[in-house]
Amino acid sequence: MKVMFISDIHGSYYWANKAIEKYHEEKADKLIILGDILYHGPRNDLPKDYNCKKVIALLNPLKKDIIAVRGNCDSEVDQMVLDFPMRSDYALFNEDQLPLLNENDVLIYGHFHKPLAKKENGIYILNPSSISLPKEGTNSYGIYENDCFTIKTFDNEIVKQIQLD
Repeated sequence: MKVMFISDIHGSYYWANKAIEKYHEEKADKLIILGDILYHGPRNDLPKDYNCKKVIALLNPLKKDIIAVRGNCDSEVDQMVLDFPMRSDYALFNEDQLPLLNENDVLIYGHFHKPLAKKENGIYILNPSSISLPKEGTNSYGIYENDCFTIKTFDNEIVKQIQLD
């Protein structure tokens, strides 16, 4: 199975569209969205081509392919317009605040807008970064296939890669 991970769309139709194009190009089986789908948030600038309605229209037809988690900018109102669930309460987990995990478990999260792929204290910690508002200048997404997690740019450059045991 091939899974694509994206995070922090923040209402950018431009980057959401590029992500869906990559999803089809990669021939992934599932699209995991790690939060912050529609709203840009009060601390962020408007992303390129900010248009929540177009993002909704782009994502809803893929509702059977999408697994989404709620981000800090997602709300109950957003769930009313999205045809896939994303409203589950979330916990604040990241590399500095890990949940109770076992050795070789994997934590994949968004929110921080920085690409990350490492194994620390026996735990894999992965973040594909933000597709629309990256903090390190690289709009990227993640692909998991054959026990390997790869973070790629939209120009197919590998940003980070890690083999999972």
